[in-house]
Amino acid sequence: MLHTPRLTSLALTIALVLGAPLALAAEPAKPTAVPATTVSAASAKAPLPLEELRTFAEVMDRIKAAYVEPVDDKTLLENAIKGMLSNLDPHSAYLGPEDFQELQESTSGEFGGLGIEVGMEDGFVKVVSPIDDTPASRAGIEAGDLIVKINGQPTRGQTMTEAVDKMRGKIGEKITLTLVRDGGTPFDVTLARAVIQVKSVKSQLLEDGYGYIRITQFQVKSGEEVGKALAKLRKDNGKKLRGLVLDLRNNPGGVLQSAVEVADHFLTKGLIVYTKGRIANSELRFSADPADASEGVPLVVLINGGSASASEIVAGALQDQKRGVLMGTDSFGKGSVQTVLPLNNDRALKITTALYYTPNGRSIQAQGIVPDIEVRPAKLTAETDNDNFKEADLQGHLGNGNGGADRPSSSSKRKERPQDNDFQLSQALSLLKGLSITHSK
Repeated sequence: MLHTPRLTSLALTIALVLGAPLALAAEPAKPTAVPATTVSAASAKAPLPLEELRTFAEVMDRIKAAYVEPVDDKTLLENAIKGMLSNLDPHSAYLGPEDFQELQESTSGEFGGLGIEVGMEDGFVKVVSPIDDTPASRAGIEAGDLIVKINGQPTRGQTMTEAVDKMRGKIGEKITLTLVRDGGTPFDVTLARAVIQVKSVKSQLLEDGYGYIRITQFQVKSGEEVGKALAKLRKDNGKKLRGLVLDLRNNPGGVLQSAVEVADHFLTKGLIVYTKGRIANSELRFSADPADASEGVPLVVLINGGSASASEIVAGALQDQKRGVLMGTDSFGKGSVQTVLPLNNDRALKITTALYYTPNGRSIQAQGIVPDIEVRPAKLTAETDNDNFKEADLQGHLGNGNGGADRPSSSSKRKERPQDNDFQLSQALSLLKGLSITHSK
């Protein structure tokens, strides 16, 4: 487990993001994260570029005087700031109030809302599933309900994003949804928004002895959630697991601290990741402690081209430390670190401050991580077993000479499992079974 004293204040604020301004980030850094002495020293060595500033002012005056429509100073200056950030690299950005708020929600996993997972059907917003213990579930909203109006405004013609934005909002505020259930008469449900917590970690037993953990993104609490998932898998299995699949496919990244915590659940010593930047506070090193929440269980890590940033930190650490077998396809290749620096008026800068390196000193930037075993996605088609009739089905058959129980054919349909329709996952499970057999010799 990760010990808090090992983290500096800057480390707690560093984020790894896929690139979209609204994707993922860490808890916002305080403006004082960069020492004032560093800034003042740099300023002393680099005087203001007066000629360029004159040009900037002249361009601004020309636009205001000659552009076909009037443009206010605020708009011009904000656009200039956006251009200044966006041209640095694909991951640095200027965040307005709405973007900054959504970024914080995505990394904390908490927002003011109703607790409904939604999709689209015939132009209407459809409830996929109400989340347990939320305003939606308590109000009796059911999967399959169509949301035809939000506060009296029809949802038909709106995008799902627009509808979701209207359902989210200030905690405690009331909202009225008009629902249609099973083609019946529309009815209204009024409920108050509450704090909704979205878990980034899902887990289950694939088979007896073999566990599965999927991390959809690295939020602030993801490390804690993985620890709980490992404990629950062991409890559900009734004994130590024989193998575990850690699924990082299509995980765009997130908070650096969480990536370190997740990797630390599987490692007992050695380096996890380190960063290098231009300023002193961006030089960070994270090492594992002796605790082993995974109990050394054989591990397969699934990655693909959608595994980026924090996902690559975890995969790279486990690969370099030879703690698990990486399976899938090459990862995305985002090896840079972004720091979120709040500004006045609820705005912020998301700026690249460092590159990160795996324990063996590999930079993943623009290269990605190559899996130990390449397994490309494939479509699985189940074939019917026509050989249904067995010896044990024959009337008057002999019993087993060693006293074993009969094993006649079974007509019962097996419950569908995640690995049945996921070729990469089924291959990971097969590898774990092979490792279990060879290790038990």
